[in-house]
Amino acid sequence: MIFNSNVFLFVFLPLVFALYWAAGTKAQRYILLTISGYIFYGYWNWRFCFLLLFSSFVSFFAALAITDGTKPFTRRGWLALSIGTDLLLLGFFKYFNFFTENFNRLGLPFSLPLIHVVLPIGISFYTFHTISYILDVAAGRVKATRNIFEYFGYVCLFSQLVAGPIVRYREIEDDLENIDRPLSESLAVVGIGTFILGLAKKVLIADQIAALVNPLLQSYTTLSPLAAWGAALGYAYQLYFDFSGYSDMSIGLGLLFGLHIPINFNAPYRAEGIGDFWRRWHISLSSWLRDYLYIPLGGSRGGSTRTALNLMATMLLGGLWHGANWTFVLWGAFHGALLVTGRYTAGLRKKAGPYLTRFVTFLLVVLGWVLFRSDNMHMAGHWLQTMFGAAGGSQAIPLALAVWIGICLILTNVIPETSKITFPGSRKWLFAYAAGFYVCYLFMNQTPTVFLYYQF
Repeated sequence: MIFNSNVFLFVFLPLVFALYWAAGTKAQRYILLTISGYIFYGYWNWRFCFLLLFSSFVSFFAALAITDGTKPFTRRGWLALSIGTDLLLLGFFKYFNFFTENFNRLGLPFSLPLIHVVLPIGISFYTFHTISYILDVAAGRVKATRNIFEYFGYVCLFSQLVAGPIVRYREIEDDLENIDRPLSESLAVVGIGTFILGLAKKVLIADQIAALVNPLLQSYTTLSPLAAWGAALGYAYQLYFDFSGYSDMSIGLGLLFGLHIPINFNAPYRAEGIGDFWRRWHISLSSWLRDYLYIPLGGSRGGSTRTALNLMATMLLGGLWHGANWTFVLWGAFHGALLVTGRYTAGLRKKAGPYLTRFVTFLLVVLGWVLFRSDNMHMAGHWLQTMFGAAGGSQAIPLALAVWIGICLILTNVIPETSKITFPGSRKWLFAYAAGFYVCYLFMNQTPTVFLYYQF
């Protein structure tokens, strides 16, 4: 099920909303969140609900065992069991064939069998939810909940289950503990406004750009250098408005149910340096990688060489998290190298000034998106060569795409990010929100397009 579908907008969401606020106790609302999350997830493929359930069971009881354990060895054992289970499931379903294919290319006298593995949607996201929870419990940053439906409701919260943001339990613990609070009309109205703005980003901007960029990239070998740049810039804006739109919708849905989901974007294309970019882009992922991978590896505490290695390792794994493809690994390595370089160029950026630094940062990010979007290394190489005049054909950039790039350039550099907008919380604004929704609905296709981050 996707947010921009009729079944979600006109059946699932109104029904769950009505039942949720009709329920009068914490227990009832926890159970409803759990059931609705599994219905939402199972609408795609009900069989994978058992995988989600198993992962949730393991981390829930492991957290209790860690909390109640008196021996450090036992506590570490439960921690290893929970994280090991999550990583084993993620590794098998997402990376088994990738590593098998690359192993078989080594030319050894034996080969490993390939298995047709269907990637469960959202597994990368809910795996990071359960891992962050168990690590926070083990570190004493959060107290393990003893209400299984409270925890299950957190893990399978439909508003952020399949494509984030990656919400840590401690970030919404207070909301979950006080879930029996009455409906806040102003909060709900703001949630509706935030949701509709996210929907507008998706259907009015991202989908319109996708309709122009995708045909170009289907014949990437025929692109002229200008068209290749147009495709790269178009995809950069498509990805931003698609994913930030999804994040806005997720945050808006959370507010409708009294849950404050953290922001995931903060004007990333205005970043001054790659480090600043990662403080603004997919904030829930970048902060997760920082807190649960980079810092435990040693962070910046072990000297310049160790810091560089930690940054590279973090970004390589961050790239691989996005998908089992060498293009993602190379994209992660590219950003890792930029982060390392950025630690030595702070003075140069200061001399260059904010506008030039912002321009160069955006240019480097766009080059990285070429790797991110490419289906394989050949496509990435040819696309980049074309952009710099070393290859390509004669296909011109569509005028409509050039216009959209200009519009998005203004939107991303002038219009405030969603988190900076003050949405009117008065009921009288519902008419304006309804009008906005109607305009968005007119642009929705008969077959709604899936959000780009569903594939990760």
